[in-house]
Amino acid sequence: MKNIFRILLFPCIMFMNLGCAKNTSLTNINTNGNDSVSASSNTWLIPRERVVDGGPGKDGIPALVNPIFINVSVATYLKDNDMVIGYRNGDDIRAYPHAILNWHEIVNDDVNGNKLAIVYCPLTGTAVGWSRIISGSETTFGVSGLLYNTNIIPYDRKTNSNWSQMLFKAVNGPLKDTGVNSLQLIETSWKTWKEMFPFSKVLTVNTGYSRNYAVYPYGDYRVNNNVLIFNIDPDDNRLPRKERVLGIIKDGKSKVYRFSSITAHDGIIQDVFNGYQLVIAGNEQKNIMVAFINKLPDGSTPNFVLDKSGKGLLSDQFGNIWDAFGVAISGPMTGQKLSSPEFVMGYWLAFGAFYPGVKIF
Repeated sequence: MKNIFRILLFPCIMFMNLGCAKNTSLTNINTNGNDSVSASSNTWLIPRERVVDGGPGKDGIPALVNPIFINVSVATYLKDNDMVIGYRNGDDIRAYPHAILNWHEIVNDDVNGNKLAIVYCPLTGTAVGWSRIISGSETTFGVSGLLYNTNIIPYDRKTNSNWSQMLFKAVNGPLKDTGVNSLQLIETSWKTWKEMFPFSKVLTVNTGYSRNYAVYPYGDYRVNNNVLIFNIDPDDNRLPRKERVLGIIKDGKSKVYRFSSITAHDGIIQDVFNGYQLVIAGNEQKNIMVAFINKLPDGSTPNFVLDKSGKGLLSDQFGNIWDAFGVAISGPMTGQKLSSPEFVMGYWLAFGAFYPGVKIF
């Protein structure tokens, strides 16, 4: 009881402007100015009665637009064990720290001409990358203030449609049932990121908002498996709620992979899921796990091992070294890229709730 009280009280003290989280059904909430939110259940693809008001209201948690970046080498505000989300488009490689995403949840960015939104949910520990070009039109995403299965519901500012992060589609509004074009992200520690991508850029704390980015705003939530601020259904107890896993998502089904399994298989798992021939690669000590289709760009089948040179993540029998994004950084395929399935790193609770019966490797 003491822990539950602390987790509910702490965010209210730390940022009163964001409001105190409360588990309020959509049937009783103000729609926060979101005209696409309707009390009629047939306007939602998800159970309307399980959409809850997180408290801050629409845009009460301010998404970032036109973010500012600095070189990794001069960034001093992060500790080695802080987590970052990484995105790569060609030679433009960027890191988005949890320390900032915890307070803003969405970053609308333009990376080497690729207009994307990084959407992060602190309560499910999940990050996704979405194209901001939808049905041929550019938009930006904001935080609606609504949650489903304790997971963020972003909205797009062009149509005011509400989207489910974990379902990868609009669940309410004019674009209902429209899917997103998702983009590959990786998640790792700041220490590992700096080692792997020393010439990359990182989001600066110069966001235009007054926030204490050195403080995690949810108390012991991320390490306390007994604490939930909002209900989830189902609450799958096969794994600890807050265990970080990698989940492959395809055609409404999911399969998750654990760091302990990666370690037991010497950093490489070859698997088949829902028609995908997969290789899951990672290093528990370096806090990184990624997934690729187990084919090289020329169609040949690789024999992957963890790269021992320190240059990349994987190497193959043809002399290629591949980085964590699946880009060949040396060897005969330099510059080419491995294909990736749709995968998300996040807390087990999210996969158990959104994909009932999810398989565990």
